[in-house]
Amino acid sequence: MEAAPALVALITPDRIDVATLLETAGSSADGAVTVFIGRVRDTNQGRPVTGLTYEAYEEMAQSVLEAILEETGRSHEVGHITAVHRTGKLELGDVAVAVVVSAPHRAAAYDASRAVIEEIKARLPMWKFEAYADGVTEWQRQ
Repeated sequence: MEAAPALVALITPDRIDVATLLETAGSSADGAVTVFIGRVRDTNQGRPVTGLTYEAYEEMAQSVLEAILEETGRSHEVGHITAVHRTGKLELGDVAVAVVVSAPHRAAAYDASRAVIEEIKARLPMWKFEAYADGVTEWQRQ
């Protein structure tokens, strides 16, 4: 019987240290490691952005993120999946979300990484309060 993949899901107000995430990604059985990093960009739909704040119903967000990783681990041949999403005030360029996947082969790592981020965007109970250069602010579903 194959071992279940190692799964790490975290909702946190702390800065995401991608190098630390990579240090724990997989084992010698995994020949591929993919990293997806979502950063705060300076525009959204053509409007200049000055920063944003992420808010989540943390207990629910944590359990949804865990479920996403469990589902992905069952449907893809991977050794390890880590997904971390920030909450709180973020500046331009800050890492808002990181997904690290290790797998024996690159196709599985790429496919699982994409599946995780797409499900995060679709299902995670997370909202962002975006601030624009013209002084307007608005809530959006992440």
